[in-house]
Amino acid sequence: MLLNELLTGVEVKNQVGDLNLDITNIHSDSRKIKQGGLFFAINGFTKNGEEFIADAIKNGASAVITEPDVDISSLNVDVPVVSVLDTRRALAQVSCNFYDNPSKKLKLIGVTGTKGKTTSTFMIKSILEEAGYKVGLIGSIAVYINDTQIEETDRTTPEAMDIQRNLARFVEENVDVAIIESSSQSFKLDRVYGCDFDVGLFTNLSEDHISPKEHPDMEDYFNCKLTLLKEAKHGVINNDDEKVKTIKDLLPEKDIKTFSIYNSSDFKVDPDSIEMTGDFIDFKIMFNGKEEKILADIPGLFSVYNAAGSIAVCSYFDVTADNIRDALENLKVLGRNELVPNKLGLTIIIDYAHTPSSLESILTAVKGYCKGKVICAWGVGGDRDRAKRPVMGEISGRLADYTVLMSDQVRTEDPLKILKEIEVGIIPTGKPYKIIVDRTEGIRYAISITQPGDVLVIPGLGNDLYLERNGVKYPYNEREVIAKLIDEMIEKGERKPI
Repeated sequence: MLLNELLTGVEVKNQVGDLNLDITNIHSDSRKIKQGGLFFAINGFTKNGEEFIADAIKNGASAVITEPDVDISSLNVDVPVVSVLDTRRALAQVSCNFYDNPSKKLKLIGVTGTKGKTTSTFMIKSILEEAGYKVGLIGSIAVYINDTQIEETDRTTPEAMDIQRNLARFVEENVDVAIIESSSQSFKLDRVYGCDFDVGLFTNLSEDHISPKEHPDMEDYFNCKLTLLKEAKHGVINNDDEKVKTIKDLLPEKDIKTFSIYNSSDFKVDPDSIEMTGDFIDFKIMFNGKEEKILADIPGLFSVYNAAGSIAVCSYFDVTADNIRDALENLKVLGRNELVPNKLGLTIIIDYAHTPSSLESILTAVKGYCKGKVICAWGVGGDRDRAKRPVMGEISGRLADYTVLMSDQVRTEDPLKILKEIEVGIIPTGKPYKIIVDRTEGIRYAISITQPGDVLVIPGLGNDLYLERNGVKYPYNEREVIAKLIDEMIEKGERKPI
C-alpha cells in the first residue's frame, strides 16, 4: 500500500521525500522491520525512538515516522520522513489502514477492568463457541482462533500493528466474533485506537498500575478504561462496584446492561444460591427473564462475578442457557486459580493475583474450603506501584497461615528491597513468614512445609512464562519448576510420592 494512502486520517506535522512509495510492512521495533517497511520512531519511557532510525533503515525501512519535535530536515537519511502530532495514534491509524480496518468486518468485544479480564474473555469465548460461533481471542495468554493457539503474547494487550494484523487474520479465517483483553495502557497508549467495538465489558475497578510509568492516579486509570464503554456500541458493567456502576450516569445515552450479586441489575445472581468449593462455583442467575442454575469449574466469589459479566455480554448474541452451562462447566484458564497436579498429591494453586484486591480474593476463596493451613508464596513486580506492597503484605499476613516472600518480575529494582517493603505490612499481623529472594528456592521451601490438607497458593506470575530482570526475560514455567523441585525432593528421600 502506498505511504500517502496509509497516512489517511493521520495528523501530519511535516514531511520530506516522496510519499508515493509502496510499504510492505510496519513496525515500531527497528529489529523487526523488513525490506520495504515503515518504521515508527516512537519515544518510550527510557529510549528515544530517533536513536533507532539508522538501524531500521539498515534493516530495510523505506520510510520513517517520527515524533512531532524531531527536526526531520536534519536527520541526514535517504528515505522519506514524516513527523506526526501523535506517533502512537498514528501507528494505530496506519495499522488500521494497512490491514483494511478488519475490526469493522467482525463483531468485536472488549474486556477491561482491574481483575477478571483474562478469565472473562475465556468464559465469553467458550460460551460463544458452544453456541456455534467461530471466535478469535487476543489476550494476555495468547492469540487463539477457537482452540488453536496462533501465537504467544507477552502483555495484556499487544501493540496496535499486532492487534490489527491478528484481526485481519481472523477475517481471513472467517471468524465471527473477536475478543480483545483491553488493559488501561491499551487505551492510554492508543493500542486499540481505531478498533470498532460492538460490546465492552467493565469487570471492576481497584487500585493498580499507579506509578510514574503507568497512571498518575486512580481517576486517570478509570478514565482510560472508561474509553472502552465510550467507544463500544453496547456496554456491560458490574453494578456491585462503587465506581464502575457510575458509568450508567456518566454515559446516559449508551445501551448499558448491568450484572451483580447484591445490588439490583439486569443479570442478577441470587446470593443465597451461591455454593463454592475448592473445585467449582454453583449459582442461580436471571437470564432472558428466567432464573437459571449455572455451575462453573473455577472456584471463588470473583468467578461468580466473571461468569455473570460474561453471560451478560453473550446476551447480545444468540446463546441459550444450555450453551452457558455446557461452556462453563469444564472451563480451565491457564494461570487463573490453576490447580497444579503433582506427585505429592498436594493442593498447589497458581494464580495471577498481583493487586491487593485480587490477593485478598484468592486467599479468601481458599480459606473457605481449606482444611489445613493456607501457605502463600509470592512477591510483587518491580518498577510498579510501591504503595500497594505493605498493603498486600498485611493481606497475606492476615489471611494466610504462613507467608513466603520471594521475587516476582523485579525488572530494574533490587528484589530484596521490594520484599522488605512488603514485610512492613506483614510484621504487625504477627503471622510467621520467611524471606527467600530467589523465586525457585522460595517455592522449594513453600512446598517443603506444605502438608496434605494444606493449600499452597503461588500468586503473581499466573500465565507468565518468564522472569524479567534488567530488561531481559528469562524463560520460567512455574509448573515445570514445581514438578522438578518435587522430583528432586522425592529422589533425595525428603518427600514420599502418593
